[in-house]
Amino acid sequence: MHFFSNRVTLVFSSSNREFLDYVLRQLFKLQSIDIGNLVLIPETVEVEQTPELEKVDKFICISPIVIIPPKFNSSDSKRFVSPELDEFSDRLYESTMLRMQSFMSYTPEQLAAYNKFQVVPDINYLRKIKESQKKFARIYPMYDQDVKYEIRGYTFPFTLYAAAEVKEFIFHCGIGEYAHKGFGMIDIANSDPSQRTIAYEGVEQLKSSISEES
Repeated sequence: MHFFSNRVTLVFSSSNREFLDYVLRQLFKLQSIDIGNLVLIPETVEVEQTPELEKVDKFICISPIVIIPPKFNSSDSKRFVSPELDEFSDRLYESTMLRMQSFMSYTPEQLAAYNKFQVVPDINYLRKIKESQKKFARIYPMYDQDVKYEIRGYTFPFTLYAAAEVKEFIFHCGIGEYAHKGFGMIDIANSDPSQRTIAYEGVEQLKSSISEES
């Protein structure tokens, strides 16, 4: 990897403020973070304000979307499913509802009401990618409990038709399989996220408390 700046941004996304505070505390306890030959020194934290997602339909992928989880001795997770097929959107709907259910923050009645869900890919983008002989779907390695799997991930702009609560969940927690490993992270299309950031409330107190502990 090549870096053309003396500053980089690490992005974390979670709906749990306590978990974020925990991650930040662990980061700022370190004098430096080594990633390969890259040495990072924690400096500051910003939080991205959540936009009014009920008015937003178009999103982009900032990490690959995985729709088929891997199974031992099976290559099904590498199978290509066209984003234009209902199967693609149906798999994302099912995984989203299961993940929302596991959060224990949504009642069965709420989940049942979130039956409007459709992912529609940007057809013009897919056509241009094909014409330029590039790829929007690739095979990626993924480790689960030290076992290496290969999964297919997709990156493309899309329109999402869903309830605002579902969009907010996906915006913070990702879409598809293995979002907890960084897959399926999305952002708003045609938007500069740096324009939505503010200082992370309480970070200075957090840094001060770490200094006192040390």
